[in-house]
Amino acid sequence: MIKQVSIFAENKRGALQKITGVIRENNINIFAISTNDSAEFGIIRMIVSDPDLAKDALIDAGYQCKVAHVIGLILEDEVGYLDQLLKIIEESYININYVYLTHDREINKPMLLLHSDEPEEVGNCLSLKGYTVR
Repeated sequence: MIKQVSIFAENKRGALQKITGVIRENNINIFAISTNDSAEFGIIRMIVSDPDLAKDALIDAGYQCKVAHVIGLILEDEVGYLDQLLKIIEESYININYVYLTHDREINKPMLLLHSDEPEEVGNCLSLKGYTVR
């Protein structure tokens, strides 16, 4: 599974850049990013080259953050592929908390990042169905 850094941040001008500045200052590369906001605060989720260093650096900079595991699923770039994948998950009675897309640079294909309370079950289910799980 892939380690993801989640950062709780104030929803104000310049907040995202301050976080990416901390990441840059620690020579960490960002591979994927997703932001969700509310009126005053938001959650920024990142896949980075060194998640543990990123977490420590961000905590030292005053941010609340944690590292969690997500599943990376390689997708084919074709109509209906994501729907087919989600149907298999739904038929397996597995709940998905959130997803976001990125790109697997090694094989030049889209990758779905998925968080579930049952990551091993999701990974095993989809591997058995022939999907490439990271």
